[in-house]
Amino acid sequence: MRSYTKSELAEMAGVSARTFTRWLSQHKLQLQQLGISPNAKIIPPVGVKYICDKYGISFD
Repeated sequence: MRSYTKSELAEMAGVSARTFTRWLSQHKLQLQQLGISPNAKIIPPVGVKYICDKYGISFD
């Protein structure tokens, strides 16, 4: 797994970047515990795994 931008993850999820940002805001504490800033543009692999598991995003 690699780092992805929020825009890339939003596209994989089939939602707008704005909607994706709203989704992430619901997990602000968990993401901060993973070392991910709320303003981060690039999500590191540990955050990508968490987000993909939480929202069922696949890499197909």
